[in-house]
Amino acid sequence: MATTSEIVVTLPGGRRVDALIGGHVVRTDQPKDNGGEDTAPSPFNLFLASLGTCAGIFVQGFCAKRGISTDGIVLKERPSYSPEGVLTAVDIDIELPAGFPEKYREAVVRVASECSVKRAIAAQPHFTVRAVSPAAPPDARTTLAAP
Repeated sequence: MATTSEIVVTLPGGRRVDALIGGHVVRTDQPKDNGGEDTAPSPFNLFLASLGTCAGIFVQGFCAKRGISTDGIVLKERPSYSPEGVLTAVDIDIELPAGFPEKYREAVVRVASECSVKRAIAAQPHFTVRAVSPAAPPDARTTLAAP
């Protein structure tokens, strides 16, 4: 799996926030009811989409290796939230067309369950957020870190 060593995030105005990843720009915005213009998905919805699209790429790869057509395969993702609005669960249904080989139904679910985004979340990575002065050399930067 290719990894990204740095993502550069910029604030182009309003409630928009963009991320430069390699040669790609991922744009986000907030919904109108949260002060944005709704010109792009919110960062949280983009996060949710990364789960479904990751599972989808695993399903696509599984099918490609076996010469199975992906026509008619649809993944439907449904997040669940606590009363406080905290994400508590994500359900992904893989809708398989009538012609999908029965012998691969369980395997395609297992493969989708192994997606890299899901594994990264399950690993509970450590996050560090710092305020730094970019002009100072890395070893001389004053940082204020949040857990």
